[in-house]
Amino acid sequence: MAEAKGLSKPVKLKSELAELLGATELPRTEITKKLWDYIKTNKLQTKTENGKAENAGKYIVADAKLLTIFKNTNSTSKSGKLTNLTQMKEGETIDMMQMAAVVGANIE
Repeated sequence: MAEAKGLSKPVKLKSELAELLGATELPRTEITKKLWDYIKTNKLQTKTENGKAENAGKYIVADAKLLTIFKNTNSTSKSGKLTNLTQMKEGETIDMMQMAAVVGANIE
């Protein structure tokens, strides 16, 4: 059987993410899926930036568990966009498009 490559290849998770997802290694696709499952189960989406959680919308509200993961994120994308969530507070939001940066910052 062929070795998994790219997004299907398991990567090692940093401790905070491993604790939330209950695994030490997962493919990036599975990390994203499990994060979205957690967000939807806990109704942590909102339609407005820094709005109250309402279980729908493009913004993700940081609860205590997500905050530990979000605060690890300080990266620059290939296009030059900075994503620095190190000073984020519980109840603040991120745009769902920042999830790739969050995942990238929480794997080794």
